[in-house]
Amino acid sequence: MRSRLPGILILFVLLLIAIAAWFVLPRAERAGGPLKLTRVSYADLPGWRFGEAQGALAAFRRSCAVILRAPANLELGGYAGRAADWQGVCGAALKSGEVAPRQFFEGNFTPFEIRGEPLFTGYYEPLLRGSRARHGAFRTPVYGRPHDLVSVDLGEFRPEWKGERLAGRVSDDHLVPYATRAEIDALPPAAPVLFYCDDPVAVFFLHIQGSGRVVLDDGAIIRVTYAAQNGRPYTAIGRTLVRAGRLARDDLSMQAIRAWLKSHPTAARQVMETDQSFVFFREAPIGDPSLGSAGAEGVPLTPRTSIAVDQRYHTLGAPFFIATTTPDGAPLQKLSIAQDSGGAIRGPARADIFFGFGPNAERLAGGMKSSGRFFVLLPNALAAKVAQ
Repeated sequence: MRSRLPGILILFVLLLIAIAAWFVLPRAERAGGPLKLTRVSYADLPGWRFGEAQGALAAFRRSCAVILRAPANLELGGYAGRAADWQGVCGAALKSGEVAPRQFFEGNFTPFEIRGEPLFTGYYEPLLRGSRARHGAFRTPVYGRPHDLVSVDLGEFRPEWKGERLAGRVSDDHLVPYATRAEIDALPPAAPVLFYCDDPVAVFFLHIQGSGRVVLDDGAIIRVTYAAQNGRPYTAIGRTLVRAGRLARDDLSMQAIRAWLKSHPTAARQVMETDQSFVFFREAPIGDPSLGSAGAEGVPLTPRTSIAVDQRYHTLGAPFFIATTTPDGAPLQKLSIAQDSGGAIRGPARADIFFGFGPNAERLAGGMKSSGRFFVLLPNALAAKVAQ
């Protein structure tokens, strides 16, 4: 049976984490820059009348199921007010029947533009090949949550720490950093192996995407979703390859990075280990195959509608409008719902678009890196307070 930490030791660990937060959080906030909102009208949203809205109301309703369960006085941080400021519109959303999405949002929300230099990227749900047993080509493990990993969502302690998380392990009554990717590769952690994959590069990209589907060698299909992270900083290996002169900045994409790693198998592990971050997973049922796995909010992600945002600035469940272009130059003007977050999504004018599952989703997500305009929609009563 797994041993448990004594209650006094857990309190000691949390105290250390809280002390560390006082030093870490101010630097993180400065790095992301200030949030600037400007009230606008729906006529100011490029393509609002004709942009994609299909699925947005259904996705918002899924978020509302979470918001309505929250205590009314729960502080959501920053401009987002409290849960009570959202629960009224959530109640209306669940009772709105077959109302047109734009009609519902225009009647209940006020748009604000997020000033700055918006950057939109993409992510998707990859497909991997795996086996429950280590054999043949199936040699790269995908781990469940380690038994000795201690992780804390600091936002549960203070609203101003929203979006900040720390992780580590306890050694001789001290909280110490958890192993890096290189250390985990060299010495397996105290964690269950969910399956073995036949492609270490595919596993690395699974860590970046945060979830995926797996076809096992016995024909079964499973889904794995994010369970925990080692608390180490995320480093984009594309930048590592550019700095080393191995890829040109103008040619950088997920597909280009993958191709380089595949064609340089000897150097690939060393390059991947420059990213100290390591993700652990849990198994989950496939559920509705048209939807993605549950994001940080705990609801299934909707392709081309769910986005990941920086929780230090924004609240999950909020609707956003995106005006940008896809990698093939097509306009992407659509209503989206913030339902996820990620270590690489930092800053107030930053969003990662979930493109779904399959080759086309992978193609779009891998090449997505576009500027544009970014808007958040706030419930009318809350918007009046923010505008003041």
